[in-house]
Amino acid sequence: MRNIELLMPAGNLEKLEYAVRYGADAVYLGVVDFSLRAMRKGSIITLDNLDHAVELAHKLGAKAYVTLNIFAFNKDIKLLEECIERFAAAKPDAVIVSDFGILNLVRKKMPNTQIHISTQTNTLNYESVKFWRDFGASRVILARELPIKDIAEIRKQVPDIELECFIHGAQCVSFSGRCLLSDYFTNGERNANHGNCSQSCRWSYKLVEETRPGEYYEINQDERGSHILSPKDLCLVEYLPQLIEAGVDSLKVEGRTKSLYYVSAVAKTYRAAIDECLNNPSNPDLHKYFIELQKVGNRGYTTGFALGENKPDSYSYDISKGLAGADFLCEFKGEVQNNSYLVKIKNKMNLNDEVEIITPTEQFITKVLKITNKDGEELPLGNTNDDVWIEFSQEPKDYKFAIARTIGVKSHVS
Repeated sequence: MRNIELLMPAGNLEKLEYAVRYGADAVYLGVVDFSLRAMRKGSIITLDNLDHAVELAHKLGAKAYVTLNIFAFNKDIKLLEECIERFAAAKPDAVIVSDFGILNLVRKKMPNTQIHISTQTNTLNYESVKFWRDFGASRVILARELPIKDIAEIRKQVPDIELECFIHGAQCVSFSGRCLLSDYFTNGERNANHGNCSQSCRWSYKLVEETRPGEYYEINQDERGSHILSPKDLCLVEYLPQLIEAGVDSLKVEGRTKSLYYVSAVAKTYRAAIDECLNNPSNPDLHKYFIELQKVGNRGYTTGFALGENKPDSYSYDISKGLAGADFLCEFKGEVQNNSYLVKIKNKMNLNDEVEIITPTEQFITKVLKITNKDGEELPLGNTNDDVWIEFSQEPKDYKFAIARTIGVKSHVS
């Protein structure tokens, strides 16, 4: 049976561990200054703990890929020259690059590390893939603009290299992420291709056409303006069989800045969906996983270019912020006493509420029987950001990495 890799984002050390425990085969991570998604809060991954992050992934049985995928100026090259030995010392399984200068440094200073070519290189055809293969790359992360049939053609033409593609998460309005909107609207202070995008495409705009009288652009507009540049999120869970048949080796989820809940729930869902495709290739039931993915933050879902076209309904004209179909209620802190579990409340939880608990190995609905504070006083509810003890009618066995959410899918998610 072919091994299909589920590749999840690791925005910090905690998310790295949850991603792997919930089903990731590999994680990708970056450090400030060299990554297009630079986390700046939580247990962030830095040069000082990069080796620990890679070691943690390996200890959990996963691979770790380090992103060095900025478009580099001279000052970036000089900085990388000063610290690339520390990247090498961390011994990642691969380095993801898009810049020829960085690629050249990695080849010289990290000769035993595999090279993955970033989606930022806009790789759309088999001749480009051959070029990267001949240049020493072991994997190419294909452009998001590729339909599945083109991926299959690339695999047919270039059978001796790994292919990776995005299957889920937020999409950039520009061509393979090459965008200057953020730079322009922030006077150069928020450089999109240096990990500091302001997501200008998510802002609300009002469209005015002054030079073409009589030509109208149909947009939906309310008192907030119009989100005319904001793509819906990618979701290809129902097309996994086609991607696998096309010869994709690694299925990648976007989201290093997303929440712990997002990373866990998405990893768990795609792990189950991929396993079902591999174990029941003739008739996998994948729509149920699409419903599961509506429970995490999204701007509505689209198949993007995967089916050969990108329709107008691939854009979210009314919202820019991802809305979750289920509320993240609490994170278990790994302690239990007197049948109660210590949790960090993320959204208010009331006594007698029915909630859904998911763990790396479980998923079930249960009821809140008792809420107490650290002094043992019983409470009618747990407020956001409180640490409280909760007793449930059904207890999770795998509670150290459990999370709880509301039941079902809210109607605002499309």
